[in-house]
Amino acid sequence: MSDGPVRQVFAPVAAWARAVGSAMRASIPALVLLSTAAHADTLHRFALIAGNDTGGADTRPLSYARDDARKMHDLITRLGGVSPADAKLLLDDDAKDFLAALSELEQRARAAQARGERTALFVYYSGHAKDGALRLGDSRLAFDALKRRLADAPVDIRIAILDSCRSGALTRTKGARKAPAFDVESGAARDARGVVILTSSAADEDSQESDALGGSYFSHHLASGLLGDADRSGDGRVTLFEAYSHAYARTVADTADSSAGPQHPTFSYDLAGNGDLVLTDLRASAEGLVVPGSAPAGSYYFVDPGGLVVAELDKAADTERRVALAPGTYRVKRRLSDRLRIGEVEVARGRTTILQEPRFKDAPFSDDPVKGAMLDKGAWWAFGLTGGFQSFFDPRTRQSLFLSVPLFGAEAELHDYFRRDWVWGFDAAVGGTNGVLSLPTLAGPAYRYSVVNVGTSLTAEWPVGRFAPFVGVRVAYLIMGRKFDDAAFPDQRFAMVSPGLATGARFQLTRKLNLTARSRLQYLQYTVDAQRSLGFWELAALLTYQP
Repeated sequence: MSDGPVRQVFAPVAAWARAVGSAMRASIPALVLLSTAAHADTLHRFALIAGNDTGGADTRPLSYARDDARKMHDLITRLGGVSPADAKLLLDDDAKDFLAALSELEQRARAAQARGERTALFVYYSGHAKDGALRLGDSRLAFDALKRRLADAPVDIRIAILDSCRSGALTRTKGARKAPAFDVESGAARDARGVVILTSSAADEDSQESDALGGSYFSHHLASGLLGDADRSGDGRVTLFEAYSHAYARTVADTADSSAGPQHPTFSYDLAGNGDLVLTDLRASAEGLVVPGSAPAGSYYFVDPGGLVVAELDKAADTERRVALAPGTYRVKRRLSDRLRIGEVEVARGRTTILQEPRFKDAPFSDDPVKGAMLDKGAWWAFGLTGGFQSFFDPRTRQSLFLSVPLFGAEAELHDYFRRDWVWGFDAAVGGTNGVLSLPTLAGPAYRYSVVNVGTSLTAEWPVGRFAPFVGVRVAYLIMGRKFDDAAFPDQRFAMVSPGLATGARFQLTRKLNLTARSRLQYLQYTVDAQRSLGFWELAALLTYQP
C-alpha cells in the first residue's frame, strides 16, 4: 500500500516535530477533553478500549495487553473527559464483541448528535496483529475494515491508538513472526475527515513488551505522557502533539538496544480546522502529585507496590510539574550519577499532594526499587505458610470416620511458568484432633486422629490491580490415621488420591507479600469396608513471600 500525502512514519523525533508540528497547528481542530461541563468547547466523548493477550493457535500469548488496556481505560475515564458509562472495556474478547461494542457507542453518538452535541470517539487496542488484520483470539478484524468503520463512524472526531505486532522473551515482541505492522494512511480516503490514527511501530517493525514496565513500551510511555510527563507547556493539559512526541522519543530510546531493534511509532491524520487536540486535562481531578519548582531537576520514577514503574517525569530546574497519579502509595526514585534518591509518597483521594524531595534518602544502586522488576525473567516463585480447616460433608463420616480438623502447612507457587497468570502450586499440610470411637458394637476407646495432606494444583488468575481472583484444579494425596490410647486396639491408616477444584482470591499487601483466601472441594473414594463416594471441603488463608 502506497503512502498517502499526510501519512507520517518518522525517524528522529526532531524531524517529526518540524514536519508535523506546524501542519497540526494549522490543520487539526480543537478537541478539548475537559471534565468541566462549563467549558465552551466540551465534547461528548466515547471510548472503546480493548486488550487481548491471545492471537490464535499460531501465536504466543502476550503478557501485558490486557494490563495495558486496563491502564488506558482508567486513565481515559479519570483524565480524558470520558464518563465511565460511555467507556467500553473489552478483555480477551473477539472481533464480533469488538464490533458490537463499537456499534453500541456509535448508536449513543448518533443520539448525542441528535441533541446538537459535538462528539468524539477514542479507540484503543493492544494485542496481536498479523497478515493485515487484528488478531483477537481466534478471530480477525482486517485493517481496511477497521479504517472504513472509523471513517464512517457518526462522530466529529475519531482517534484510534493501535499497539500491536510480535512477541519475544524478557522484552517480548507482539505477535508470532515478522509481519507487516499497521500500514495506515489517510490520503486514499480523503472523505474520512476527522480521523487520527496512532500506531506503536512502523510497517516493517515489531512492537515490544517489557517486564520492567509491566506493559508495552509504547503504551507505557503514552500513558506516562498523558499523566503529565508530556505536558511540556506546563498548562496542565496534554495535547495529541505533546503525547505522541513524548511516546515516540521514549519508545525509540528504550528499544534501541533491544534484540528486536528500535521501534518507531507511526502517525496518520486527516482533520480539518484549527488548533491542537487536547487528550487529557491534569486539572480534571483534584487528585494527583505536584513536584514543586524547588525540587531538584532530573528524571523521577513512580513505582507502585508491585514494583512496576507506573509513571515517569522529566523535570527542569525551577519548573513545577504535575503528574496525575491515582490515589495510592508510591515509591519515588531520582537517579544521580553515583547514587539514588529514594522516597515514598501517599497520593490522597480528593486532594493534591506535594512531593517533599528533601525527605528522600540517599541509597546505593543496589536498593533500586525497580531493580527486581527489571531483572524478572518471566516465571517467578513464591513461598508461604497456610492455616485452614478441613471437614467432610456427610455428618456420619465427620462423627465416626474422618473428623473435622484444623490444618497447618507450607506451600510453593510457580507463577507464569506455563503462561501469564497461571500458577502451579505445591502444598503440604498436617492436622489432628482427639476423638472417641463410636460404633454400634463398640464405643468408648479414645484416639488421636491425624491427617497428612500433600498436593499439586494449577490455577488461572485474573488480576485487577492488587486483587487477583483465581480458579483451578488440584490433585491431593491424603493419609489419615487413628492412634488409640489403649494399646489393645491396633492403629489404623487410610491413604487415597483425591481430585478436586480450588478457587479464591489473592491480595497484594506489598511488593513482596501476598495474602490469599482459598476454598477447595475434593472427592474421595472410600473402599475399606464398603464402597462410598465422599466429599470434603477446605478453607484456608495463605501468606506468601516473593523473594
